[in-house]
Amino acid sequence: MTLSDWLDGLPRDRAAEVLQRCCGARRWVDGMLAARPFDGDAAVFAAADRVWNDAAPDDVREALAHHPEIGADLAALRERFARTADWSAGEQGGMREADEATIVALRDGNVRYRERFGHTFVVCATGKRADEMLALLQARIDNDPTTELRIAAAEQAKITRLRLEKLREEAANA
Repeated sequence: MTLSDWLDGLPRDRAAEVLQRCCGARRWVDGMLAARPFDGDAAVFAAADRVWNDAAPDDVREALAHHPEIGADLAALRERFARTADWSAGEQGGMREADEATIVALRDGNVRYRERFGHTFVVCATGKRADEMLALLQARIDNDPTTELRIAAAEQAKITRLRLEKLREEAANA
């Protein structure tokens, strides 16, 4: 089954639930629901981009709030990155090989980032090693808030696209 057929066939509440797995911004989910019925999978991806491109700063912040934050508890951080369940574990697979110093630096950097920008540091982590993610965090920490929110929104768009691809795989097996 195609992604578009699968999404079109879901009741509104269920479709909202699965779309929220891709992007946690309520307006994005509502926009995607309003775009149904889709005329093929390309229309799903085009709608996702179009709706996200209209996102306001508060929509971006809402989406970022749905990402797990690297917190101050190192044991929980190690456990979180050791898991292989669900999408975020696969997306953050580069953390599995991280050394202790990198994990601590990421934790501390994420705390500084949240203090500076008021939201979670988000990067499309698929295919990136922990040290690469740390370098990106360090490179972005000195951005002005407007620039950083724009970069975070672009990273969220990449993550949304990857998660829609994963939904397409689920739909094919439905």
